[in-house]
Amino acid sequence: MQRTLICSLILLAAASAPAFAAERWINPLFKPLEMERRGFTTPILKLDNGGLITVDGNAVIISRDNGRTWPERRTIYAGPGADKPGAGIPSGAGQFFRTADGVLVLVYRDARVLNWDKDKGEAMEGSRGDVWSIRSLDGGKTWIDRHKIFEGICGHPPINLIQTRNGNLVVPVQYYVNNPGRNVIKTYVSADRGKSWRSGNTIDLGGHGHHDGAFEPTMVELRDGRVWMLIRTNWDHFWEAFSEDSGLTWRTIRPSRIEASTSPGYLVRLASGRLALLFNALYPEGQNTFERRAGQYSNVPASWHREEVSITLSEDDGQTWSRPVIIAREKGTWLSYAYLFEREPGLFWIFTGQGKVQVIGLEKDLVWWKQ
Repeated sequence: MQRTLICSLILLAAASAPAFAAERWINPLFKPLEMERRGFTTPILKLDNGGLITVDGNAVIISRDNGRTWPERRTIYAGPGADKPGAGIPSGAGQFFRTADGVLVLVYRDARVLNWDKDKGEAMEGSRGDVWSIRSLDGGKTWIDRHKIFEGICGHPPINLIQTRNGNLVVPVQYYVNNPGRNVIKTYVSADRGKSWRSGNTIDLGGHGHHDGAFEPTMVELRDGRVWMLIRTNWDHFWEAFSEDSGLTWRTIRPSRIEASTSPGYLVRLASGRLALLFNALYPEGQNTFERRAGQYSNVPASWHREEVSITLSEDDGQTWSRPVIIAREKGTWLSYAYLFEREPGLFWIFTGQGKVQVIGLEKDLVWWKQ
């Protein structure tokens, strides 16, 4: 995907907007999604009875009116230490998943403490951010098998969790290492629907800084059975990694062809079979520069462009992509950490954790814009 492709803004012929408006602009292809909640950071899941369920802190909440309200609330963990931060209590920061046979699995980061030594550029003693797993066999009424799957300093909660065709659950964890201080990635795989987990090899791209290295990855299973990972970096592109054993080990690791700012992408397989990628372009539409920052963030200046959030589709497992469509823009505001929930086949609910974008869109309105 070339820079001109990533920076393209494709609108309906009748729709236009100034290069940057003083307030938020939403592409007319998308309509506001009205809810009492804004900026979902944990996935929404469908229940067999038509309801919706998601996580809010140490509880699941349920909607029976298509997400307008979420009145039902069920505590996840109420055992020993439930009132103590750092004791492995769900906080809503993580990934929520429903397996093919209906098991609910929550993988979440514990309360994080990051003390960063600016002189050494490393995480200091006392920093923490463990990752835990818990699951429910009865639609969220009760929860079992709570345990720690990673001990260390997880920098950011997992971006997504997938189930491969052989039944494996795969979740990536980014964490800090020192000498020099940076982020690396390791996947955790469960072959028993979240009851137990084992870890794969470490993906280490080097770097130096509390926002440097390999971090905030997103994944999808390809049609040929490989798992494809897109990794946030500070090097103007996503890097990519491939697993040939359902997400456990990663041997092919390289720069991808997809340019992006230092922001995470969100990669998902749609009901149609297409892939969708939500991301922040390297530069604003029509421009070829943006403010860069380095310092304690990274050892190279990186573009932190997040004033536009975009979506692009692929019909051939990421070999080619449709022209990106900007969903929303707002100057001086971060619109990032995007997430797509396919409410019904071809009907998208799109959210951003930063900037609280919340819109509805249709796949059919996007697929005819080709590269």
